[in-house]
Amino acid sequence: MANLKDIRDRIKSVKSIQKVTKAMKMVAAAKMRRAQENMEKARPYTARLTEVIQHLLPDVDREMLPLLELRPVKRVAYVVVTSDRGLAGSFNSSVLRKSHNEIDELGKENVDLFCIGKKAKDYFKAREYNIVKSYSDFWNELNFNKSMKIGAKIIDHFLDGSVDEIRVVYNEFVNVATQIVRAEKLLPIEYENLDTGSSDQLYEPSKRKIVKSLIPRHLNVQVWKYLLESYASEQAARMVAMENATSNSEDMIKNLTLEFNKARQAAITTEMLEIVSGAEALK
Repeated sequence: MANLKDIRDRIKSVKSIQKVTKAMKMVAAAKMRRAQENMEKARPYTARLTEVIQHLLPDVDREMLPLLELRPVKRVAYVVVTSDRGLAGSFNSSVLRKSHNEIDELGKENVDLFCIGKKAKDYFKAREYNIVKSYSDFWNELNFNKSMKIGAKIIDHFLDGSVDEIRVVYNEFVNVATQIVRAEKLLPIEYENLDTGSSDQLYEPSKRKIVKSLIPRHLNVQVWKYLLESYASEQAARMVAMENATSNSEDMIKNLTLEFNKARQAAITTEMLEIVSGAEALK
C-alpha cells in the first residue's frame, strides 16, 4: 500500500488536472456555441444553392465549364479536415482512420493530400504520404475569405489536371454528443437522383452566365461548410471529452481519498499497537 504522502500528492495532482479539464470544458462550450451559430446560419444557404444546381445540371452542357468536366479517374486528391489540437476524444482519429483506409484502397502513390489541421499533417507526414498543401493555426480566425483561399488551392489542383477527382473527409455536426465522419466528392460535381423533368426552361440572363456564376460560388460554400461543420464538431467533441475527464477525476479523487483514509487508519492502528506493546514491555 502506498504511503500517506504519495496518496496525498496524487490527490493534489488529480485536483489540479480537474481544474484544467473544467476550464477547458467551459472554453470549448463557449467556442462551440459560436461555431454552431455560424454553421446553422450557413446550412440553409448551402442546401438551397445545392438544390438549384441539382435542378440546373441536367440541362447543362458540361463542356461549357472546366469545373464540370468528367474524365477517367486516374489520380485522386483527398482533403482531410482535422484539428490542430487533441484532447477531443475520437474526433481526429475517426477522420484519419477513414481517410487512411480509403487512400490505401486506391494506393497512396495515386493520391495527393490536402491536410487541413495539424493533426492530419503530422499523421500523414509521418507515414510519407504525398502532401500537396497543409493548413494550420487559422481556426481561431476562421472566416469566409480564409475559406475561399483554401478552396482556391484545392480547386486549382483539379483545374490544372493534376487530379481527376477531389474527395473531402470531415466531421459533420449532428448534436453535442454526436459527430458523423463524412466522405464526399467535391469535384467533379455530380448528383444522384437528378431531376430529369422537362428541360424547356428559360434562363435569365443566360444559361452560361448562370452556370459560371453559381458553380464557383457553390464550391466556395461547400469548402466553407466543411470547415464550419468540422470546427463545431471539434469543440463539441472536446467539451464532451473534458466533461468525461472531469467526471472521471471526481471518481478517482473519491477512490484515492478512501485509500488515504484506510492507509491513515492502518498507520494509527499500528502506532497504537506499538504504544500498547511498549507499555506492556515496561511492566
